[in-house]
This record gives sequence, structure tokens and C-alpha cells, in this order.
Amino acid sequence: MARRLLLISNSTSFGSGYLDHCAGPVADFLSPVSRLLFVPFALFDRDSYAAKVRQRFERMDIAVDSLHEAADPVAAVERAEAVFIGGGNTFRLLKSLFETGVVEPLRRRVAAGMPYMGASAGTNVACPTIRTTNDMPIVEPPGFTALGLVPFQINPHYLDADPGSTHQGETREQRLCEFLEENDVPVVALRESSMLRVDGERVELLGTTAARLIRRGSDPSEHPPGSRFDFLLAR
Repeated sequence: MARRLLLISNSTSFGSGYLDHCAGPVADFLSPVSRLLFVPFALFDRDSYAAKVRQRFERMDIAVDSLHEAADPVAAVERAEAVFIGGGNTFRLLKSLFETGVVEPLRRRVAAGMPYMGASAGTNVACPTIRTTNDMPIVEPPGFTALGLVPFQINPHYLDADPGSTHQGETREQRLCEFLEENDVPVVALRESSMLRVDGERVELLGTTAARLIRRGSDPSEHPPGSRFDFLLAR
């Protein structure tokens, strides 16, 4: 498969601006793209979201079209050089993707090699389902099945348990292990400032923080930046 994806945990890191922490990997991934199709469906104020993204990518000399402004969303996906799906609420995002009819066109274009970049919710919908999102179901999409651009799950914004906390609820890791009790699909837990780059059959962890791989029947394992996860595509 000719797929090319950059799946980012978070779009903004503490102390830096929008996409600043991953500007280098983003620029490298998108080169030589000159025009990007942005999908703002994860936030309510789509106009402001699109304006923010346009301003950021102007600094990379990349023009941005926003899918919410397209008269024909399917046609916009069909002619896009590359797609970026931004973060926000994953349930709202997936519902809008289905309502605009772009789910199948996105799958087809990405399978044919169109670059796909996602951050947070945009990373969640690249997985087989959205069942490992951290978001509240503020709306009800047709189901939890997502784009399935990769055959494994991702949990963006992964937080380690705080040993000094008095909170008695489940940790993030415990919740992901509950997912694995019902679904035999590996989960890559991406901490802030980390991302996965997929090129064909190659999957590499980029960024500055380690990721955690959680699989049924195995203890969770730590993987530093530069680690390869090619084996997760062989499913």
C-alpha cells in the first residue's frame, strides 16, 4: 500500500504555539505539497479554526483550503494534494465526516498515496475505530468505525499515572487494558510531543517522548523516539 501518514498526538505543546513542536516533521512530511485541504470538523467554530490553520501554514508557504467551505466536499477530497484533520472532539469529527460523505473518498485517496496528517482527533479517526479516544460523546455518529487507514489503535495525549495522586479512578492505562479485554487490537499510546510517521510498510515514532505499546496478553512496553512499529501493519 502506498499510504503516507503523519499521526500526531497533540497540536500544541506547553510553552509553544500551534504545531510549533512538530514543525520540522510536518514540513518534511508535506514536502513538496503547496496546497493543503484542512478538515475543521472537530471544533464548533470552523471559521476560526480554519483561519488559525491558514495562518500557521502560511509560514510554511503552504496554502490551505478548508473542507467546510467546499461546495462539494467529496470533490474537494478527490482533488486534494494532501489532507490535514485537526484535533477537537472525535465524536463530532466522525459524525461530520459521515454526514459530508467523505469517509470512503478519504480511504481511497490515502490508500493511493495522498499524504494524510492528523492531530489528536484527526489521529483517532485514522484508526479502525474511535474506541480509544479520550473524548466525551457529545454527539452520536453512525457508529464507532473510523477511516481504518492503519490496522492498529492510537491513544493520543496519553498520560502516565501519577504515583502521588489521591485519585481512585481508573488510570489511562487501565482504561486501555479494558479496551483490550473486548478488542484484540494493539494500542500505541502517544504521549504529548510524539507522533507516528507511516510510509508504505514503515512506521516510525518521531518527536521527543517515548510511546507505550499496549497489547492483549503482554505487559505494556516502552519505546523511545526512533522506534519502529512496522510489525503493527502486518495484521
